[in-house]
Amino acid sequence: MDNIRKILIVSSDEQLKEVLSFCFDGWGYEVYLQKPLERKCQLYDLEQIKKASPDVVVVDIHSAGSAQIDVCSRLKNDFATAFVPVITLINKRHLRNQLLNIKQGVDDYLIKPPDPLDLRMRIEMALRRAQHSINANTLTGLPGAKILEEVLREKFKKQSSFSFCYLDIDNFKSFNDLYGYQKGDKVLIQSSYLLQLAVKKMGNQDDFVSHIGGDDFAFITSPDKYSQICGYYIQLFDSLIPFHYREEDRKSGFVVVHDRSRKVREFPLMSVSMAVVNKGLGSSVTNLIDLNERVSEVKRFLKKTNKSAFMVDRRDTKIANNSSLQINKRKEVGSYRPLGQILLQKNIVSPGQLEEALSIHWRKGVATGKVLRELGFVTEAELKEALSSQKVNFSNFVENLERVA
Repeated sequence: MDNIRKILIVSSDEQLKEVLSFCFDGWGYEVYLQKPLERKCQLYDLEQIKKASPDVVVVDIHSAGSAQIDVCSRLKNDFATAFVPVITLINKRHLRNQLLNIKQGVDDYLIKPPDPLDLRMRIEMALRRAQHSINANTLTGLPGAKILEEVLREKFKKQSSFSFCYLDIDNFKSFNDLYGYQKGDKVLIQSSYLLQLAVKKMGNQDDFVSHIGGDDFAFITSPDKYSQICGYYIQLFDSLIPFHYREEDRKSGFVVVHDRSRKVREFPLMSVSMAVVNKGLGSSVTNLIDLNERVSEVKRFLKKTNKSAFMVDRRDTKIANNSSLQINKRKEVGSYRPLGQILLQKNIVSPGQLEEALSIHWRKGVATGKVLRELGFVTEAELKEALSSQKVNFSNFVENLERVA
């Protein structure tokens, strides 16, 4: 019974309600019907929707009054109903005007009268989007811990072979305390982008990446791919993340911060620890509890190192192509400097302009130079000059990363 979806249909069209109620009841949905209310009753209207606690609200705009049109946006502005999908039914003859009236607070629409199968498909798609929105990390947009757990449970159920990697950023708290949470968020956003880049470049098309929360991330790949992904990500991380620090901190290799006991301490620059556990045929890892225990063991060992590293669980050695214990410490990749840093040092862009461009670059994957040019912050000539001044250009930088990964 817990899996039955509740649909609230707001309409005064009795024939429509009968057809939809008949179809969706037959498909195993629980259907609630509500007639449109007058403007003076709109508060009651919203409270009734909350009380019904529907999974989806279907509003017949053609038969609804202004109160129902307004309730769409009010549903999205109320914390209790913000994630409830709202699908509207629109009269084709009044499509343009009705879309303008309901542009706020609507997730999807169908032309009235709707085909019940089309509506069912739209509802299922809206429910999936809503579920992802609820469980996705709000900062990076990556699937969160709940979705990761569901993916892992499904793999255990199917007895699939896979490699699970749990990674966290070491000394992130000291950076966050010194530079502030806004700078810390930028580290997490870039770390997310670099992880997706590494998995896409070195992994499989159907690999899974998750932001568990805070500075903890994870990915799932095949046992033949984890080593390349980890090595590639470490090189990206160690080459680029230090530029979040001020130059003097980068040169010294540490920051001075008060620890939790209020004592002044020196903390190294951020690094990343990547704990890998393999699951295959004959593996003694059979469930999430086993997996978490092994990840915790590997993480405890990795925390003893002060540099970025990845380590594979010591057991089930036949599953991995590499040795059961492998720590890949940082390997320097030339003297590469990011394009943004060069433009910043040449006073061609301001720190604010660079931050704006990088935010777009990390979220959309568009090249930093292209973003800067399209925003009007640099000219084509300035970009070419900056690129030519790099001691190691980006294409060579990537090639070097692939060789050491």
